[in-house]
Amino acid sequence: MSWFESLILGLVQGLTEFLPVSSSAHLRLTAAFSGWEDPGAAFTAITQIGTETAVLIYFRKDIGRILFAWSRSLTDKEMRRDQDARMGWLVIVGSIPIGVLGVTLKDQIEGPFRDLRLTAAMLIGMGIVLGVADRLAARAESGGRHRVAAPRKELGDLTVRDGLIYGVCQAMALIPGVSRSGATISGGLFMGYRREAAARYSFLLAIPAVLASGLFELKDAADGGHVSWGPTLFATVIAFVTGYAVIAWFMKFISTKSFMPFVWYRIALGVVIIVLVATGALSPHAAESAG
Repeated sequence: MSWFESLILGLVQGLTEFLPVSSSAHLRLTAAFSGWEDPGAAFTAITQIGTETAVLIYFRKDIGRILFAWSRSLTDKEMRRDQDARMGWLVIVGSIPIGVLGVTLKDQIEGPFRDLRLTAAMLIGMGIVLGVADRLAARAESGGRHRVAAPRKELGDLTVRDGLIYGVCQAMALIPGVSRSGATISGGLFMGYRREAAARYSFLLAIPAVLASGLFELKDAADGGHVSWGPTLFATVIAFVTGYAVIAWFMKFISTKSFMPFVWYRIALGVVIIVLVATGALSPHAAESAG
């Protein structure tokens, strides 16, 4: 991997990690469209450490409170009723599905799941799911002539059941094209949570899974020696800087705007990929040279 490739891929990772458009799909597609080799699941996992570091810094006050309350709840039963302590436990509960499936499906994640035809299908399919969830949430919030606006859930309303459902949604993002934030936010909207609440829990829930995956890949790459360390670390730094800016923008955007621009973008991109693969202009397989 060249330094220029790492710069572009780091920017792509940072720009797309927190948006409901799938960062892994965009890394795969950027390489394919540029005629570069597929950066691979290991590169994606390691550069995500950069974007998750941005989450740690942006939400540092929330994370600090949660860690403090959760650690006290280990010995103080009364603290287990505290909202921050509960959030700590619920993040752990929600991380179970992706932890189990990530280990179980490791070979598929690094191989068949990276087929561009599957990526295109996931971009379109999950785009439609996000659009439906967004419309239903907007309708519930606004009410109408014959309906009273329904109050939306906050993070304080989160239960173990909801945490597990969020976790299952997050695990779907093991397939490029799904989008971690897109899947978890869609799940949250369907369960009745406000956009901001769904997005905030989505970001917090991603921290253990992404950091664990990145550190695992770091160890695996160090043992196998199959990663270009200089360019990969450079891309990770670029992803961190870009990702921090995107988080700040996205949290403001979703407080007043619809997710529909992302929905139409996903569908359009998926259709373009299908056409290019069908006409032979783009190879669907990572192992083949992109045309």
